[in-house]
Amino acid sequence: MSVVTSSPEQLWPATRDLAEIERVPLERRGLPASSYHALLRAAELWPQRPALHCLPDAERWEQPVSLTFADLAADVQRAASVFAGVGIGRRDAVAIVSVNCREMITAMLAAEAVGVAAPINPALAGEHAAGLVRLSGAKVIVAAGPELDEGIWSLARRLAAETRATALLALRPTAPVGPPPQLEPLAGMTVAHLETLARDAPANTEPAQAPRAGDLASYLHTGGTTGAPKLAARTHGNEVANAWMIGTRLETEGAMFAALPLFHTNALIVTLLAPLLRGRPVVWAGPLGYRDPALFKVFWRIVERYRIAAMSAVPTVYATLATLPLDADISSLRMPIVGAAPLPRAVIDAFLDRTGIELCEGYGLTEGTCASACHIPGLARAGVGVRLPYQQVRAARMESERWHPLPNGEVGTLLIKGPNVFAGYLVATPEGPVVEPGENVRDGWLKTGDLGWVDGDGNVRLSGRAKDLIIRGGHNIDPAVIEDALLEHSEVTAAAAVGRPDAHAGEVPVAYVTLTAGASATETQLRAWATAHVPEPAAAPKRVEIIDAIPVTAVGKPFKPELRRRVAEDVAREALAGRASSVTARLGDGQAIVVSVRGVDDPALQAALGAFSFGWENAGPAD
Repeated sequence: MSVVTSSPEQLWPATRDLAEIERVPLERRGLPASSYHALLRAAELWPQRPALHCLPDAERWEQPVSLTFADLAADVQRAASVFAGVGIGRRDAVAIVSVNCREMITAMLAAEAVGVAAPINPALAGEHAAGLVRLSGAKVIVAAGPELDEGIWSLARRLAAETRATALLALRPTAPVGPPPQLEPLAGMTVAHLETLARDAPANTEPAQAPRAGDLASYLHTGGTTGAPKLAARTHGNEVANAWMIGTRLETEGAMFAALPLFHTNALIVTLLAPLLRGRPVVWAGPLGYRDPALFKVFWRIVERYRIAAMSAVPTVYATLATLPLDADISSLRMPIVGAAPLPRAVIDAFLDRTGIELCEGYGLTEGTCASACHIPGLARAGVGVRLPYQQVRAARMESERWHPLPNGEVGTLLIKGPNVFAGYLVATPEGPVVEPGENVRDGWLKTGDLGWVDGDGNVRLSGRAKDLIIRGGHNIDPAVIEDALLEHSEVTAAAAVGRPDAHAGEVPVAYVTLTAGASATETQLRAWATAHVPEPAAAPKRVEIIDAIPVTAVGKPFKPELRRRVAEDVAREALAGRASSVTARLGDGQAIVVSVRGVDDPALQAALGAFSFGWENAGPAD
């Protein structure tokens, strides 16, 4: 049975003009109903066209394991049969804990074909990972096997035992050598290599219940700056629509390079599903991805060898690439996409100077499936790009429990509406997990938590995170203006500004920065630089501290609560002037900061710390 429901002309607009594109209702475009149908469509249209080139590692960049679209579809159907055989149905989650490898791509698509994919960052602390597995309700765990990563396999065995999983399936490295090793059994569950079970499973076998657009496809943990991950539930309709939107901006020829981890929505939507819809091959880096130093030694040669036209990475990757000598023909590269963190102007300029190519900035969030705005190559860049087709983006202000839209150009909280807005967060109940939109979605509008505005041309412009505002004596300071000023300095590679508790002003701004290797700038010089470049005197940071790395969340976004914790600890120590035997600060419920003090009595603590915004506790007498 054919799954091709539309012609290329119907599916893909011949223009990038939003008004022209949106004259055709999205439902008349003929999008596949699910990620599974997108895969079958690709196998039907381009059975012998390369779909994947998976590099075993950076050293073996010329020895990929390659699959056609027909090969990929057959592998996914076999794995889907395995999952169905161990009890996975349409509403059941498969937890996937692994570094990237060829089999992980198969497992992700197969989990969505018969149930719900729930990829988990293997770097999470064990208790956090276990909490996410329990919340998802997953009874089947797929994980990097001992050949691929012994540490992850050990974690997965612990997760399987703690969550009473019914099956633990191991993934092998891309291009493994020899037969798979024996796996130590676990009582009461199936423990096996996915490859071994899939070998005898039938290909070209449809799931018992093929997914529909409204069915859940994935649970992805969020990576906001609060650092408190939730499981965001997205439907097949969400994923396919957003992948299609991104596909309208992708180059129609050439390969895509992928090296971000597949537990992140960018890797899933931008570098897996969007190329799948367009029939474009994807070159997948080895298990370390962009964290592999060896990758950068051969990166430009990879671009030349595979004719890479598009790629997706974070700003630090492009900052590194901008320092590398060009030792290959990279004329195929036309769309280097960047997102997930603020993009310094210095990185844009350095990459352009090195390569002659403009970075293509994008903006989105997990709850919006992935992307909501992206620059259009060849057009003048403004903000974080033009909104994607069939999405609405606007700035609004909350008044009397209602959002009131603001005119173009006025700063407010950014809201997003469209077929990409997620189904809701997964919430634990006695009867099992349920999906609830929560307070972030009202009348179909998703509150992003970002401050910004939209101009008359549909360009989305950011000005900071609402929760990150620094309030100095009642005056709101957007930390982005401080960070932007510092990022203009040629030796600053990253910057984060937060409020320092102050007894008189409530908060005063301070900043943390990282510098280029061999930089000579001092903290005093950087503070003077920021003071000269911020738009108003109130935003001038009281301190600038140089650190080795900005703290980040599990998915690599700046984690400002940790910086605020450090600041509160410093403030408390200074206020107590050496009278305490120990002063420590921690993040409590809702990321509230609590300072714990030993060796000072309650009246003295109240006198010293009572005027500050953080909470404090008496931890007892001196040690």
